[in-house]
Amino acid sequence: MTLSINDTHDASLRSWLDSANDVASDFPIQNLPLGRFRGDNTQPWRLGVAIGDKIVDLRMAGLVRSHDVDSVLSADLPARQALRRDLSAGLREGSADRARFGAAMVAQSDVELGLPCDVRDYTDFYTSVHHATTIGKQFRPDTPLLPNYKWVPIGYHGRASSIQPSGVSFRRPNGQLKAPDADTPRLAPCARLDYELELGMIVGRGNASGEPVRITQAEDHVFGLALFNDWSARDIQGWEYQPLGPFLSKNFASTLSPWIVTMEALAPFRAPFTRPKDDPRPLPYLDSPDNRMHGAIDIELEVWLQTAKMRADDHAGERLSCSNYKDAYWTVAQLVAHHTVNGCNLASGDLFGSGTLSGPMPEQGGSLMELSQGGKRALTFANGESRTWLQDGDSIILRAYCQRNGFRRIGFGECRGTVMPAPALV
Repeated sequence: MTLSINDTHDASLRSWLDSANDVASDFPIQNLPLGRFRGDNTQPWRLGVAIGDKIVDLRMAGLVRSHDVDSVLSADLPARQALRRDLSAGLREGSADRARFGAAMVAQSDVELGLPCDVRDYTDFYTSVHHATTIGKQFRPDTPLLPNYKWVPIGYHGRASSIQPSGVSFRRPNGQLKAPDADTPRLAPCARLDYELELGMIVGRGNASGEPVRITQAEDHVFGLALFNDWSARDIQGWEYQPLGPFLSKNFASTLSPWIVTMEALAPFRAPFTRPKDDPRPLPYLDSPDNRMHGAIDIELEVWLQTAKMRADDHAGERLSCSNYKDAYWTVAQLVAHHTVNGCNLASGDLFGSGTLSGPMPEQGGSLMELSQGGKRALTFANGESRTWLQDGDSIILRAYCQRNGFRRIGFGECRGTVMPAPALV
């Protein structure tokens, strides 16, 4: 694990681009997240970095040779750090390269933002013990956590092809549903549609098949983090998930935010990784002094709901919950170490979902399954509307930011998706 706090993190550092100095901006010069953009759908994707309300085209600025995102993701740590230093130097006040960087800029509002990379493969984990406990209590009140939870990072292989960029709508899924008192299932649109507040971890440098990644080198294989919403059909899930786990309840849509906040940008916001004293200590391959000292990351997370009526009324929406990534039970490094301990080979652009990130308090649930107590408690909003599950026309917006005394606040932008009516039944 390589953490380097240097002059690129200096809170007093200012950019010659005024919008980057706005205290409300998610993208000050201390952030510099990576993403892809294009003018319209007839053009190829270009590689860029967000700064204030603009994007620096990396190729136009002379920082990369092509718009191949894998060449940046898979670069070794010194090359990644050098790119960050060059960007910071060119964007800060007094830079001699202001004209070159200015000529390579476009407004974020003038372009389409896409997936930040081509997602090669996707694994979804279950890293929040608070989420696992709350959901477990709904099914197993006496034993909410299964015996393996505190020993092994639980995950399943998800569907990469249905991961879509922020801002794209998706259709409510159809699937088999079975009421508890019914003799047979039926095919119908999902009636218990839910969101899941997650972070996505983007793999940078892969590993060879058969060669596990040690926990002490694990974070060198992760380029950065983005916001991730793993939409879930709870009624389809309840009928299909045994014995092999999620299938149609999860593979219809997931939403990924457009900007990857790099591990280098997150260096000032690391925190000790701790567990309750009575919990088991991780097995040796999941443990290291560095991971215990600063394996956690202090990221504030928020979920917002904007209904169709709110949108028509120019209402930005209501916040449903907030939580923090430092409360996760497993760290980024532990996920990489466990995923590869059997010899599994990761590749540049692979995505890990953190699983739903809930806090310790009931109001910090990262899904409606928790906040509505499985549909038993409606959430009522200021405009009189209420929800137990998502309705057609609802938008879910995920937001996140890091802040710490002595450092500049940085953000992740937003991850937005809107529910559309289900397709006609076959």
